[in-house]
Amino acid sequence: MTNAVVDTVRARLENYVGKPIGPPSMAPDPVNVPMIRHWVDALDDRNPVYLDEAIAATSRFGGIVAPPAMLQTWGMPRPKIQGIAERGGAPNEMRFDNPISVLDEAGYVGTLATNSELEFVRYLRPGDHLHLSSEVESISNRKTTALGQGYFVTWVTTYRTADGEVVGRQLFRILKFDPRTIDLAKLKGAR
Repeated sequence: MTNAVVDTVRARLENYVGKPIGPPSMAPDPVNVPMIRHWVDALDDRNPVYLDEAIAATSRFGGIVAPPAMLQTWGMPRPKIQGIAERGGAPNEMRFDNPISVLDEAGYVGTLATNSELEFVRYLRPGDHLHLSSEVESISNRKTTALGQGYFVTWVTTYRTADGEVVGRQLFRILKFDPRTIDLAKLKGAR
């Protein structure tokens, strides 16, 4: 006879792997020069193909392009400030069935972004209006970390133009953890 422990939360999470994490969305604004300007000024990135039309026209791009690292920026929704703390910093309420909600309901309310990987298929140009779709790639078994017990949830967002051309992808991973399981003695010793 086996005394295997059944993780009922993990069993529920398996249903989400390979499925959308939410409905498709459209970027709030097309790629545009003012946002590019703010980005390059904030990062002190002086590559002339981002803002100088004359130089950009003679480049391999034939015109202004956005810095590739801005990919995620274009798809970010405008945040609803009211209630943002209660949503764990999420810009908007998630009103659809998804693994994050399942974990929140099960007490795994802590969220820590652990890593992000970007793939750039092509440079974006002013006027590109991105459409996003996200799919759950994987959900780990329950792990014990310095932040307590939790699950690593990974999804991939695909960025497309209005005509369906894939221009990039982002793999994003978070740890959803139960703050009640944090071992404070171990956490203090980790310094």
